[in-house]
Amino acid sequence: MEFNLSKAPMTKEVEMDPTKTYDTLIIGTGPAGLNAALYLRRKGLEVGMIGRQAGGQVADTSSVENYLGFTGISGLSLVEEFERHVAELEVPILKYYGVTEVKKTAEGQFEVLAEDEQTYRANSLILATGASKRKLGVPGEKELYGRGVTYCAICDGPLYRGKKVMVAGGGNSAVEAAIDLSKICSEVTLVHRSRFRADQILLDQMVRIPNIKAHLETQIQSINGDMGVESVTVTDKATGAVSEIPVEGIFVEIGNIPNTDLFRGLVELTPGGEIIVDANGATSLAGVYAAGDVTTVKYKQIIIAAAQGASAALALNDWYMTRS
Repeated sequence: MEFNLSKAPMTKEVEMDPTKTYDTLIIGTGPAGLNAALYLRRKGLEVGMIGRQAGGQVADTSSVENYLGFTGISGLSLVEEFERHVAELEVPILKYYGVTEVKKTAEGQFEVLAEDEQTYRANSLILATGASKRKLGVPGEKELYGRGVTYCAICDGPLYRGKKVMVAGGGNSAVEAAIDLSKICSEVTLVHRSRFRADQILLDQMVRIPNIKAHLETQIQSINGDMGVESVTVTDKATGAVSEIPVEGIFVEIGNIPNTDLFRGLVELTPGGEIIVDANGATSLAGVYAAGDVTTVKYKQIIIAAAQGASAALALNDWYMTRS
């Protein structure tokens, strides 16, 4: 059920000021960044934000049913509530622009060059640029996104109760998604282009579930349907045989790409590109914290990203207090 929320007008938007040195600049305007801004502003710090898309991936999510306080709300509506809350504290946000360069100066400050060709300065940073879902890159994927194509079984699984669905992928996230979906969907078909990469304990669990079928060495060619997903065309790589599998939804679970190219050489990253953080969001560079899907925190969920933003903000505030 979609909530009908009363929409009080937002506070007048505050513009970023390139002549000012902020206490903290937050790069990214998803749940992690917005919640970090809320907590830092309440602590009395001067905060600025830069982000191309408010809400990040949440804004593109058709329905959110696992965020505490909302039994059902669209991703866009949830983002509007996040923005409204932050706007009440008059946090300046440079919207619709990304960041092209981040560097630390000899004086110990940070300079952030944005796509508006202005340089913004701060004494500390919170990196919350999130991650991008890996795509299959097949016909129909983009066109049917939100109408049967989804990238989060935990988020969208309940929408497919009693239906036939497909999971694309062969790693832990794909097998876990298939297991979870098997509890509510009538049939789950797992398709992977090569061999399984998932942990054996998960595979042993999956093979005991009767309504999961697995097709390995199978390449997805297209996702088909008009108003929604109706089938998926696949090719058996061993025989070359082409077949069409009728499903009403496909969950693409082939991993995430952390948006960290800007931060290479600034903070320590994993080989996969995630920002390495401690329990409080501190990175390898003093004064730089990170939160949300861009970090090494295992579970990539809206509520966890928001909580990480709060944790990073509180830790950063403590860092400021130790310096004063």
